[in-house]
Amino acid sequence: MSIYVIADLHLSFNEPKPMNIFGSNWENHEEKIKHDWLEKVKDVDTVLLLGDFSWAMHLRDTLKDFEYLNSLPGKKIILKGNHDYWWTTKASMENFLIQNNIKNIEFLQNNSIEVENKIVCGTRGWTLANTETENSSKMINRECIRLELSIQDALSKRKAGQEIIVCMHYPPIVRANLIDNEMTDFIRVMKKYDIRRCLYGHLHGTSINDAVKGDIFGVNLELVSADGLDFRLLKLE
Repeated sequence: MSIYVIADLHLSFNEPKPMNIFGSNWENHEEKIKHDWLEKVKDVDTVLLLGDFSWAMHLRDTLKDFEYLNSLPGKKIILKGNHDYWWTTKASMENFLIQNNIKNIEFLQNNSIEVENKIVCGTRGWTLANTETENSSKMINRECIRLELSIQDALSKRKAGQEIIVCMHYPPIVRANLIDNEMTDFIRVMKKYDIRRCLYGHLHGTSINDAVKGDIFGVNLELVSADGLDFRLLKLE
C-alpha cells in the first residue's frame, strides 16, 4: 500500500478553462495525469491532492470533476487551494459526495489523517508576497493557527515511529526569505513541533524555477505542483 501526491489538478470539466497560459505542456493535462495515475495507483493506495482541485465557483458545479476523481483508483485526501472557490464546510462537502455516490474521498481541514505509517496534516497557507499589508498579516496568522491545530491533532494520534507530514498549497517559504536568511511563520510553526517534511504546490510555469526545495531550516521541502512533477504522481517513501 503506497502513498502518492500531486497538487493543482485544475479540473474544469463543467466549464472548460485552459491552463496553457502556463505553457503548452498543460494541453490535455487531465489525460496525462489520468494515464500516469492508472499505471501507478491501486485501490489500496492513497493519493494526496494539495489544492486547486477544481476551477468551479460553486460546490454543485464540481460534480464532473469529482466524477473524474471517482473513476480513478485509490483513496483521495484533498486540501484546499487558493482557486478552490467551491470549498465550503466539511459537512456540506461530505454530504455532496454521499448524495452523488462519490466514494473514497476525505478532506483535510483543521484535522489530520492517518495513512499507513504516516500522518498527514496541514493547511492552505497564504502568499508570502506583500506580507507587510494588514490583510496579508491577518491571513498568514490565521493560516498559521490552522496549521498548528492540524499538527496538534496529528500529535494526538501519533504512535511510535509514525512520521508527520505537513501538506500546504502555498509555499511555506520563498526565495526572497532565503536571501534575507528569514524564517517564515509557517516554518517556525513546523520547527516548534519538530516537523521534518513539508509538501506544497501552487507554483506553475517559470515560477517553478524559483521553488525552494530541500532541507531549509531543518524542514525538507518538496514541490508537487502538477507541472512541477511533469503531471506524474510522486510516490512518498
